[in-house]
Amino acid sequence: MSWWQDMVCYEVYPRSFADSDGDGTGDLAGLTARLEHIRDLGADAVWCTPFYPSPLADGGYDISDYTGVAPDLGTDADAGRLTARAHELGLKLIVDLVPNHTSDRHPWFTDALAAGPGSAEREMYLFRAGRGEAGELPPNDWQSAFGGPAWTRVADGEWYCHLHAPEQPDLNWRNPKVRDAFMEVLRYWLDRGVDGFRVDVAHALFKAEGLPDAGPGQHADPLRNHLMPYYDQEELHPLYREWRALLDTHPAPPGAVAPHDRVMVAESAVFDPARLARYIRPDEMHQAFNFAFLEAAWDPAELRRVIDDSFGVPGAAVTWLLSSHDAVRPVTRYGSPARARAAALLMLALPGSAYLYQGEELGLPQAEVPVDRIRDPLWERSGRTERGRDGARVPMPWSGARAPYGFTTADAGATWLPQPDGWAGLTVAAQETDPGSTLALYRAALRLRRAHPAPDPAAPPVWLSEPGAPVLAFRRGELVCAVNLGAEPVRTPGRPLLSSGPLDGDTLPPDTAVWFLAPPSSRTAHGDTDDDARD
Repeated sequence: MSWWQDMVCYEVYPRSFADSDGDGTGDLAGLTARLEHIRDLGADAVWCTPFYPSPLADGGYDISDYTGVAPDLGTDADAGRLTARAHELGLKLIVDLVPNHTSDRHPWFTDALAAGPGSAEREMYLFRAGRGEAGELPPNDWQSAFGGPAWTRVADGEWYCHLHAPEQPDLNWRNPKVRDAFMEVLRYWLDRGVDGFRVDVAHALFKAEGLPDAGPGQHADPLRNHLMPYYDQEELHPLYREWRALLDTHPAPPGAVAPHDRVMVAESAVFDPARLARYIRPDEMHQAFNFAFLEAAWDPAELRRVIDDSFGVPGAAVTWLLSSHDAVRPVTRYGSPARARAAALLMLALPGSAYLYQGEELGLPQAEVPVDRIRDPLWERSGRTERGRDGARVPMPWSGARAPYGFTTADAGATWLPQPDGWAGLTVAAQETDPGSTLALYRAALRLRRAHPAPDPAAPPVWLSEPGAPVLAFRRGELVCAVNLGAEPVRTPGRPLLSSGPLDGDTLPPDTAVWFLAPPSSRTAHGDTDDDARD
């Protein structure tokens, strides 16, 4: 079994994790200095979101140099120290690869603008003539994920495609020069010891030939993603097989994992389980993010269906996540800290890999960023109707009674995003001394998860509760999890190892989860549950 099949991976948004130089922005040196927190939590790997040079039109996902380090985040030497220190602590390092688009300030794009229509430079991107009598209309009806048309017109009359912000022009992945350039980017970071890549927007690199209209239903139903001419095209899969072959064979420097143990994770917004499974075939991606689980409501029937669907491909790696830099934090999304804590035990008990996002282990709610401090392009592109993702990206609270909560030595007003008042009790320092804190819960859960591993991380859990029941109860190996999603207390099904909240005698209150060990008589040699244990 490979390490990534049941890993716990901790996502870091470096600008908001820890500031080492007092400028109000987190950096690589700050992350390196705080890696012990991630190690002590019990994680196996760190996924670091983009630290590359960027004009920050989209929080660092508009990249102007794929092999550099943003000056406000550090230097190449800082990146090397981060990798080395992570490996010293027994942590793997996964970095972001953003292949769908560049920054509009990337040299490839500035060269394309200067070279003009019909040039080889423009073939690096998706430039097209417009429709209408004078080319005044976009080439098709595609809409940006951030609102408005997915096309912007340049001074010479041509239009370029951007599925996100106008500052993020989409690359032309049918151009061999683009493919060759990204192979070099992969080699560059592999030579520097990274242990894997998270591939941003992995479903959208190729657009359908001819760039046909998508039609009026293009944003109506996420299950129709694969029908969109800018999603889930077949040409993706030969490309990912090329990347996988490189990861499996390119020599590894000292300290990094062996080539066959590297990992590649797809951020693929494809909700049809059968189509998502195509990304994680044995010679393609190792994993794909499970967005269906992330977006599932606090409902036992829906969660059970999503869990069952997630194991639809025998032998495939399964992932679980409750939060990310793009999602509303679970305390806010589920409506209460109690539900978020119970969801954490549910997720961490499931076979497969779990992805945590910084601050999740502290029970942070979504922050309300003042209008004049919002940076997310969703705000303006939506006509100021969607506040965007900044509320999940505010800096981590480490210590102290008021902002900046130990994140920086700068004044609170100098942090790149503002922190809210009232987080004194949520800091790492405050929670480390509180056995009932969310941090204590996560540390205990990860310790028990490691002590009682799933016999087969790719095998589904054994359900102990009946379909339609308000309680989800299942077993993976010897560990049993029960979550009460109903409105009434139920009897606790065993002697608790760990609970997400206070128990009422031998009853499990609503919005509470509990872990316990299955009795030895109910375990078989293969880790399955005998029929008697279901009764």
